Amino acid sequence: MKMYKRFPEEFDFFPQTYVLPVEYSEFKAQFEKYGRQVNGASAKKQSRSGDETFIIKPENLCQGKGIYLVKDPREVDPADNCVAQKYITNPFLLDDLKFDLRLYVLVYGVNPLRIFLFKDGLVRLATEPYVKPTDANIDNLFMHLTNYAINKNNDNFV
Repeated sequence: MKMYKRFPEEFDFFPQTYVLPVEYSEFKAQFEKYGRQVNGASAKKQSRSGDETFIIKPENLCQGKGIYLVKDPREVDPADNCVAQKYITNPFLLDDLKFDLRLYVLVYGVNPLRIFLFKDGLVRLATEPYVKPTDANIDNLFMHLTNYAINKNNDNFV
């Protein structure tokens, strides 16, 4: 986020991110800014997209453990050590499934720039067709996450 603040046009490729608990007040203000009611007070501005959704990723966990989505900052303990990141609600899909793609590179030198791309990569897929987060599906991790450790437990896993 420091690089984004300094070079906003060059670093606009990742979602708004907050490190909690240090940036909790800024995280909470994000909801108020776009018309979400927080602590009984209604903000004046209208939401850009209707509902802001954030993905919460706890510190020191892996394989999707402890990850959840929220539409209300009160659902996040202000004392928790975690990262809150704006959830991308219109992701690229493969056959209606969310996916992530990992490419592995080696930066061998910077002057001159020498980069080697490994021939193999990795793709992970969700196991439920993607639908924008709603109150009815926000807890469906098979739809919103691509972690193998989570999706291997779904009956749709292949």
